[in-house]
Amino acid sequence: MDELIKLMKERAETLRKGIAKAEKDVGTFPDGWLRINPSANRLRYYHLTDPGDREGEYIKKENHRLAYRLAQKDYNTKFLREAKQELVTPYISTDNLFAKEWQSRSFKSNPYRPENKIYDTRRGEKVRSKSEAILADMFYELGIPYHYEKPIKLRNGNTRYPDFTLLKVKTREEIYLEHFGLLDDEEYRRECFYKLDEYRNSGIYTGRNLLFTYETATNPLDIKGIKRMLEELLCL
Repeated sequence: MDELIKLMKERAETLRKGIAKAEKDVGTFPDGWLRINPSANRLRYYHLTDPGDREGEYIKKENHRLAYRLAQKDYNTKFLREAKQELVTPYISTDNLFAKEWQSRSFKSNPYRPENKIYDTRRGEKVRSKSEAILADMFYELGIPYHYEKPIKLRNGNTRYPDFTLLKVKTREEIYLEHFGLLDDEEYRRECFYKLDEYRNSGIYTGRNLLFTYETATNPLDIKGIKRMLEELLCL
């Protein structure tokens, strides 16, 4: 037992030193984040600074130091989050442990046209549209656990695949979010209304456990407004 306690103390001290170094480095990183694209048996690196830009600026070979610093920045953020949580001794299943377990649950995603999932997210997955990638990155940035196209069974027997299933960690509630990205199209709008009716008839209500975002040709995705909504509804 004494040996175990000794190892735990050594581990805690190692974490504290790592945290101190990581916190010291926080202000030294460049703005933005890194996108990595495997191409022709090699990796290509891109620098993104605008949440609405899914491509970024190509990082040339002579500037790979920038790619290294951006990768280190992402690691730094994740390390600080995980290391600080590891120092805490839980008496019950903490919010963090519950969120980790929820996030790790496996499921069969929407089988419809998987080849259409071509947009990368910061978490390393593929989604179907640029706007969905922006939303996924927003959840990631805010620390909101999410599943993409996780199936739910409705009361009428139909299976739906909400664009995102979000976890409100403090209350451990699942909140569904649908993104309506083609509202200029009449047939698409009809399908959206039918989907909302199905949700409502299954006890899934807008503003309670169902959120939706939208865009049209003249009304682009309101990134700032959506972020504020998510912060107030899911992060407080």
